[in-house]
Amino acid sequence: MPSGSCWCGNLKYEFSGEPLDKATCHCLTCRKVTGSAFSLNAILPRAAVKVTSGTPKTFSKAHENGMVITITFCSECGTTVFKEADAEAFEGVVVVQAGTVDGGGVDEMGPKAELWVKHRMGWMPEVAGTVQKQEF
Repeated sequence: MPSGSCWCGNLKYEFSGEPLDKATCHCLTCRKVTGSAFSLNAILPRAAVKVTSGTPKTFSKAHENGMVITITFCSECGTTVFKEADAEAFEGVVVVQAGTVDGGGVDEMGPKAELWVKHRMGWMPEVAGTVQKQEF
């Protein structure tokens, strides 16, 4: 079963099955959450993701489009491991931060789509072969 963890290794999770989707997101919220120019995400059914060790913390705040995003992160090192949103399109799913997937699993997380490309950095080219979306 694929698994992932935070930077310090305290918070661990596992998931079953294949992601429903995989996407790079350039929205302002993902940039703040990751501290990077974009976020690489694997979208999985909520029931397929299970925290196996550690005590996660959560924080919720409105996204620039109005929906509320809740991030789940390690209480020790602060690494965000996944996100959830209250919008209908995100009902029943968890957005796993692909960079937290352990082992070679992150190689399997190449995106099928790029989201919020209107906020993509000018120096960053589009990922070849992906669907380009202005928002979600």
